[in-house]
Amino acid sequence: MKSHLYLINKFTSIKSVWKWFGRLTVIGAVLAIAGCMSVGPDYVKPNTKAPERWHSTLKNGLVSGSDSPQAMTAWWSELKDPVLTNLINHAVENNLDVKEARARIREARARRNISQAGQYPTVTAEGSAIKSRTSGANGTSTEGDLFSMGFDAGWELDLFGGVRRKVESAEADIDAGRELLHQTLVSLLAEVALNYVETRTFQTRIDVAKANLRSQEETYQIVDSKYRAGLSNELSVQQALYNLSSTQSQIPALETGLEQARNRLAVLSGMMPGQLHKELEAHGQIPVTPLTLAIGIPADALRQRPDVRRAERLLAAQTARIGTAKADLYPKIRLGGSIGLESLSAGDLFNDATRIWNIGPRISWPIFDAGAIRNNIIVQTELQEQALYQYESAVMTALEEVENNLTAYVNEQLRRQSLIEADKAARRAVMLAEYQYKAGLVDFNIVLEAQRSASSFQDSLAQSDGTVIINLIRLYKSMGGGWTAFTSENTSHSE
Repeated sequence: MKSHLYLINKFTSIKSVWKWFGRLTVIGAVLAIAGCMSVGPDYVKPNTKAPERWHSTLKNGLVSGSDSPQAMTAWWSELKDPVLTNLINHAVENNLDVKEARARIREARARRNISQAGQYPTVTAEGSAIKSRTSGANGTSTEGDLFSMGFDAGWELDLFGGVRRKVESAEADIDAGRELLHQTLVSLLAEVALNYVETRTFQTRIDVAKANLRSQEETYQIVDSKYRAGLSNELSVQQALYNLSSTQSQIPALETGLEQARNRLAVLSGMMPGQLHKELEAHGQIPVTPLTLAIGIPADALRQRPDVRRAERLLAAQTARIGTAKADLYPKIRLGGSIGLESLSAGDLFNDATRIWNIGPRISWPIFDAGAIRNNIIVQTELQEQALYQYESAVMTALEEVENNLTAYVNEQLRRQSLIEADKAARRAVMLAEYQYKAGLVDFNIVLEAQRSASSFQDSLAQSDGTVIINLIRLYKSMGGGWTAFTSENTSHSE
């Protein structure tokens, strides 16, 4: 207890040293505030001039005006398919790319905190007990002990803003990481929906192929019966048979596509391939497009697109790094000091005579470095210019994707309308051809050609039904839709 009280008294006796260090720290803080300048360029967001309207013609359900918040926030709900909605919610919760993107944000935040630590003083405690032995010229030796303990403190004044620029860059990196998460969500939502629509499209095409197969089997039985009765020739039988076999050959390829789409859906949802087969075993309908879709102006898409937003944040981060590089040209002032005790014996460590201390500023200024600092400034400036070009490229790519998807969506709907008319005519032609063949009015080649055409048009129509929805999903994706439904402001999903 006595030794503890003595230790307290000892360090109380040297509090005057700490008082001087405190005064010096206050002076340093005043200097830092007075010289609160940050070298390097201040970031200014690029003034991007987007077109006033889309070049593509808006029709077939596309209308001008502000896009609906609900249509963009949760665009998959517009397809009114509960299975798709469940798949998307599960994928957002379990997808590995999303988890990685969230981890990158946490990493960026930690790096920001490391940069911020440079704005504050550092204090370290140390102690040592050293035993030494030296030998003299006459063969004698001397042994000695050295005991010490103390504290070191230091603070580098950020007079020219190098640390502040580093923190500024780290903050922009956090924003860029957040936009990468948003970009990952946009891609994930679209990929889940695309593979779901492909699953339903393959199921529909398989149903169409099997229905045509049953019809062609009936035709083959009729032709074969007529041949056996001597009312037809073998050529008609063989023609009916290869038509039937041709349709049969399409089904395995369609089932392969179906298997791949379902496996991809499982992996996107963070599950092993095959785990979604039971849920998607029953054949469902291809989702139906909404009657109307309001398309905002190009500037709306640019504000919504996470890749454009991320490119802008990366440009801001790189601009701040120029300031960090330029700060190396200027002197660095570090306030430092230490207090401690040092003695040749452990028992005398707390005597007044063992006290040591030092305090004062330290200035360093690079005089010659063979141009390394200035070349680093050039490097960071060129990287900033590259980041600006990448931002401008992201803007043009975003507008290009929206324009292309607008055109694809409209034109596929026009194509689908033509296929609907062709399918109706082909079905009518098959019915007439089969009736006239049974009545002996036409050759079997007419029936064969009608069945082939009908089968082809039905399969093309099923593909077009899926393609219309696929193009709609790609349009939503190109407009940056969906990520706002899963940000921390709207749900419990943390970033």
